[in-house]
Formats: sequence, C-alpha cells, structure tokens
Amino acid sequence: MNARLPIVAEPSPGCALPPVILERGQREVFCGLTGIVWLHRKIQDAFFLVVGSRTCAHLLQSAAGVMIFAEPRFATAIIDDRDLAGLADAHDELNRVVTRLLERRPEIRLLFLVGSCPSEVIKLDLGKAAAQLSTRYAGQVAVKHWSGSGIETTFTQGEDACLASLVPGLAHTDEPGLMVVGSLADVVEDQFARHFAALGIGPVHFLPARRAGQMPAVGPNTQLLLAQPFLADTCKALEARGAQRLSAPYPLGAEGTTLWLQAAAQAFGVDPARRANVLGPLRERAARSLAHHRQQLQGKRVFFFPDSQLEMPLARFLARELAVELVEVGSPYLHRNLLDAEWPLLPDGTQLSEGQDVERQLDRCRTAQPDLVVCGLGLANPLEAEGMTTKWSIELVFTPIQGYEQAADLAGLFTRPLLRREKLGAGRSHIPIVGVPLSAPLQPTAA
Repeated sequence: MNARLPIVAEPSPGCALPPVILERGQREVFCGLTGIVWLHRKIQDAFFLVVGSRTCAHLLQSAAGVMIFAEPRFATAIIDDRDLAGLADAHDELNRVVTRLLERRPEIRLLFLVGSCPSEVIKLDLGKAAAQLSTRYAGQVAVKHWSGSGIETTFTQGEDACLASLVPGLAHTDEPGLMVVGSLADVVEDQFARHFAALGIGPVHFLPARRAGQMPAVGPNTQLLLAQPFLADTCKALEARGAQRLSAPYPLGAEGTTLWLQAAAQAFGVDPARRANVLGPLRERAARSLAHHRQQLQGKRVFFFPDSQLEMPLARFLARELAVELVEVGSPYLHRNLLDAEWPLLPDGTQLSEGQDVERQLDRCRTAQPDLVVCGLGLANPLEAEGMTTKWSIELVFTPIQGYEQAADLAGLFTRPLLRREKLGAGRSHIPIVGVPLSAPLQPTAA
C-alpha cells in the first residue's frame, strides 16, 4: 500500500545531497516505448519491432509524428484476441512477422524486439525469441531484446534498456579510450567530436553508434562519460565489463558542458593551458548567447514535476546560469552515483523530490503559484487551463540541448512559454483553482 505521507530522506554523513521528499503514489508519465522515437533515428540500420497492442502502435505513431509517405525504422507486431486467448502460438506468429519484415527491409542489420505491457502480461519470452532469431539470421542480422513496458518505468528508461541490451555484444579491448554514452543528435555528436580532437583526447567512440557495425569496444582501460543522467543500467553493465565512469555534471549550458569536457581532459592528462585555450572561448561565446535569456528568466520561479530524470541538471543550469529560483525539483528517480557532480552545484535549500504522488505535487504547485511549470503532456493542458504557464518536459528530450552551441536553444525552451503567456494573456485575469483535482468536472458559473 502506498504511503500517503511524504517521507523526507536525510543525506548520509558526508553526502552533499539535500533532503529529498520521497513519494510513492499515482504517476503521470509516458512508457519506455517513447524512447524509440529518437533511437530509431540514431542507429540508421536498426529496426525496432514493438510486440504490443494497437494502443502501443497508436502511441508511437502519435509521438513520432510520422508522415504518411515516411517509412520509419519501427513498427508494432500487434497482439490480438487470438494471441491473448492462446489460440495461436505467439512465438510462431512473431517469427512470421520478423521473416516478412526482413524480406521487405533487407538493409536491417540490428533488430530490437521491444517488450510492452501486453507482451509482459501474457509472459511472452522475448529473450528466447531473440536468441532463436539471432541463430537463424546469424551473419545477417543481430537480434536484441529489451522492455519498454510502462508498468514500472518512465519513458527515458527505454533508452537505458536499449543501450544496456547492446553491452553484452560489444567487443573487448584493452586499448585506452573514451566512450561517450547516451543518444545524442548527430550535430551535437559531431560538435563534441571536434572538441575532443581539439583537446587531443582520443580515440573517442559514441554509444550508440550510428550504424550497427560501428558499436564501440569496451574494456578495463575504457573511460565512460555519460551524456544522459538516466543510463543507470547501461553504466552498470559497462562497469561490469571493466570500464570506469568519469564523474561530471551533464553537458547542459556553458558551465555544464565545460565541466563535462574538463572531466575527460583531466582523465586523459590534457595540459590545463590547453584546456583553457580550447574551452575558454567556447564557454565565453555560449555565455554571451545566454545573456538575453537571463534578462527574461532572472528571478522567475520554476517548478519541476518528475518526468524525464533530466530535472536536476536542468535545474542546475537554470539556477546558476539564468538566475532562476527553484521552487521544487522533482524527478522519477535520483541516481545518487550518476548525479554526484550535479547536486553540489544546486543552490542551498533546493527542495528535491523523488518519485511521484501527483495529487500531492499538484497541491504544492498550486500553493506555490510558480511562474513556469515543467511537466508532462498529461498535466500541461489542465494546468494551463488553471492559468499557469507550462513547458512540456518531453520536448527537452526530443530537442538537441547538449553542448555550447545549443545552450541558447535550451534557454529558449524556457523563455518561449513565458513570452507566449505575456503576448496572449496580457490583461487576462489570473484566477488559480486551488485544491480541485484535475479529474473533477468543471462547475457551471452563473451568467
């Protein structure tokens, strides 16, 4: 049974983590299947076959915004009534679908079988199916499996599960090198590759690679630099292969990107003078690009609902580089190890919350009346109807936001909702609806 009272967790002795409100209640999140939307664009010869219901198919079509003439690298093998009733062998049906898929799309070199809530409910063993298909198509297609079920996960964990499924198949190497872990837009990846080259760091590889045959090798001399804070399982699997994680803030904003690159430079023994010469001008240019946004955001109060696990790095960026006041920073999970370089940079007294009890968080948000609420799509429109200004948190995952060149774009994602409210709501009365559940019917007002 979920506890109704929030639990305040005190940090361990010697730990800089502020007190955290632990909440276990009703959640408002997308499922892990949503990660396919950006992953299928990243690995260019991979294909994601979701084993799920028509609802799963509709979710992916809606989230991806696929045009009618597009041929994406994902699809859904739909579980119908015959499968649920046990009138058909689900494994035979899956083999038939995969055979048709590979006949139609012979360019596929990496096939992911993605589990969903329905496939897990009927106990369909996708691990066994992937092993059999890997043997059948050996030398032609590598078949992996992972779960995108939303029963116990939030949507960014789909990427974590996907990348973790790749780790057992990575080649072994004893050569020293740097592995950047986390899906990045190609333009951002190219920018980081240039920065590493200018610093003299190499070889540098990215996981995931753009093609199945280019996945990096890993070994005891591999240094890991995480580009995303939600890759706990992937990091654990790589460390089990001997790799060593570099502790660093995440590359959001001028400061975060500098500290992220400096962590790699220090690990590879780059001279401090060279670091300053390479990174100094880049940081100054990014800081200048943020000046206009700082004027618009300075002093604004922001409330983060838990959604993507990007909340703490984003809060650090807003507070330190744009002078934003943090009302509450909620996150689905706070991985203490992966965020060890982030929380010391938060302002003193920052209120963190882990997990979700959506009604309690809505109450706190309504009481605080922040200038901007960062939340999922399911909460944004109702809160807008109550007079609040919102930012869709999912856009912060879909949009290239990492690195120096994207710092102003990241800030713009927060300034635009405020400017929209200012233009559309000038002179409009702000009447908060306090304590009314989002599910409550609207009451008619007197004429």
